Amino acid sequence: MTAAACGPVDGTVEVVDPGVPGERPARCVAVVGASEKVFAGHFPGFAIFPGVCVVEYVQRGALATLPEREPGGRWVLAAVESSRFLSPVYPGDELTSEYVWSRKDGAVRCRASAATGRGPAAQIRLRFENRDARGAEAGAGERRDQGRGADAG
Repeated sequence: MTAAACGPVDGTVEVVDPGVPGERPARCVAVVGASEKVFAGHFPGFAIFPGVCVVEYVQRGALATLPEREPGGRWVLAAVESSRFLSPVYPGDELTSEYVWSRKDGAVRCRASAATGRGPAAQIRLRFENRDARGAEAGAGERRDQGRGADAG
């Protein structure tokens, strides 16, 4: 069985260089296909790749190049701490992204930059947290309990 990513983009991200923390950034490439479903409404007659889709490609690359993989851990995107869009991305562009990683307070953060052949397209900061199986189950149970009313027994 294969798992498909669920999100606003159809393409895939290729890791070009996994990088070495503290020495060189990780690097990924994704081709923004003209057949991306978001182009139908963004914008007809003048297609521009939405910023949220750029963020999606960047976070997929970040997960693929995450430098710290702990056995049994499940790293998830906890926050998009900042995003700055510098120039448009068009159908057919090759989107290259670079990742510089750091660790603080139990989270892993990356500063990512995305660019096309025309130059810088975005600067994005992401934070990932490790949700191991035990923590995820406890969190789900807590959410179920919070949904019950005061008279629940």
